[in-house]
Amino acid sequence: MEVNEESEELSEEEEEHHVKPGGKPLSRSKTKNKILKKRQDKKSFTCTQCGKSYTTKQGLEIHVRVHTGEKPFTCHQCGKSFSRLASLNAHMMIHTGEKPFTCDQCGKTFIGSSNLKTHLRVHTKEKPHSCSVCGKSFSHLQNLHRHEKIHTGVREYMCFECEKTFTTGINLKRHQRIHTGEKPYKCSHCDKRFNQSSILKTHERIHSEEKPHTFDQCGTSFSINSQLKTHMKIC
Repeated sequence: MEVNEESEELSEEEEEHHVKPGGKPLSRSKTKNKILKKRQDKKSFTCTQCGKSYTTKQGLEIHVRVHTGEKPFTCHQCGKSFSRLASLNAHMMIHTGEKPFTCDQCGKTFIGSSNLKTHLRVHTKEKPHSCSVCGKSFSHLQNLHRHEKIHTGVREYMCFECEKTFTTGINLKRHQRIHTGEKPYKCSHCDKRFNQSSILKTHERIHSEEKPHTFDQCGTSFSINSQLKTHMKIC
């Protein structure tokens, strides 16, 4: 989960006060007051690698793990390790299924506040990430990065079967199904399988009798757009 600089520092300072098994823990309020008092002090401990400063030696030591790669906190469920206690606690929610952050618009729940904040853009239509070349905006930064490859021409994903290249790994994986014959999308009504989810969605309209494509001149509806185009030629 993403955290801003202030919350990251708070997590690191809370980690400093983490009590070992058998020790007497401080109350949440006392811990918070102690942390707030430290923030008022001058940051005198500076990282020699990147210049970032901290109010305590322990805070600096925790930060240095970013450079050393040290990950002392290990998940007992899957063995994955983390450099900060807060990161381990956030990871544990994957195993417990805990999702404490709820969207007040649709009720969907999330592991972290940053995930909820990103999701809310679906409702607000906010698109804070803009392309510097064409001005097109996106709600997610990763979508902007994917779009920017259109301008740069970078296509770093290549199919080893036919040497065709793609801008994203997802597009490459979808293409490779042509060679492997894989059809992971199964119709729940007739067990017919497809290599793309969009094709499955179109197929399932046959069972649901959904006909979203209508010819205005005669009012005839079709489940597939290609059927509508054929009908238009006849008329």
